[in-house]
Amino acid sequence: MTQPIVLGETEINQLLTKVDIRSVLERMFRSLADGNAVQPPQTLSLFPQDAGDFITYLGVLADEKVFGAKLSPYIPGTRGALVTAWTLLMSMETGTPILLCDSKKLTTERTAATSIIAAHALAPKEASVLAVVGCGPVGLAHLRYAEGIRNWSDVRVASPDVFSRNDVPSHTKSGVAITKTADTNEAINGADVVLLCTSSGTPVINASGLSKAAVVTSISTNVANAHEVDPAALQGFDVYCDYRATTPASAGDMKLAAAAGTWSPEALFGDLPELMAGRAKVPSRERPAFFRSIGLGLEDVAAAVALLSAARV
Repeated sequence: MTQPIVLGETEINQLLTKVDIRSVLERMFRSLADGNAVQPPQTLSLFPQDAGDFITYLGVLADEKVFGAKLSPYIPGTRGALVTAWTLLMSMETGTPILLCDSKKLTTERTAATSIIAAHALAPKEASVLAVVGCGPVGLAHLRYAEGIRNWSDVRVASPDVFSRNDVPSHTKSGVAITKTADTNEAINGADVVLLCTSSGTPVINASGLSKAAVVTSISTNVANAHEVDPAALQGFDVYCDYRATTPASAGDMKLAAAAGTWSPEALFGDLPELMAGRAKVPSRERPAFFRSIGLGLEDVAAAVALLSAARV
């Protein structure tokens, strides 16, 4: 049996320069819309005695004749939690493993690319004010991916520690000055697109400060019932997600809002496969649009396939 290719962090960083993750994911979401991919629900498994947990992300991508899984553990420690991720690809034809790769950096990239696919699909064409909440690796990846989707004239980055970091750029690649602030609600005031990119388990913005036509994207973390907006605010949004069949049962804000009776998955305007296929409801512009992603196994599988192809060249 041919041994699977193993790619560590160093190889991943080198190969990412050769791969267009956003385009890879757009093709994958179209495949999901066309019935050529399968996305099972993610599962959270707890370690005994509160020693941590791990999330399993699964996916089947028939176009590439592969299936796979990403395992992402969360291991608490005295110096902070340890979070890692590894993805295994297997062949649908032989049933054998073909790739094992470190997915920590890859997760950052596919998370940001997914948010930007949604923002590009949902934001008004004339959107010009961008706010990024969070300035860690995920926030900076969102900023990088967002630069090309609109002609931004006002770009803001907000985080409590934004002034203590030296890796937050002062200008975009196109030369627009980036305004830095520790006040997230100040950053979202008048913004057309708001990218929430934190690891918070509690709301990081006051949704009442959003403009009616704003588009907000939000991501997930391993924190139980993680949510970056107040679950009660969902009833005031046009709500979208990465995949309607699985996201409402996993996203903390959606679960809490549904349990409280203030929102229902039936109120979803659409998901990314529907957006890519042109089948989703368009934003009303009478209230903000909210896109919630939890991270899909198919995103990990598609990104890993692209890396495998680059590694074989």
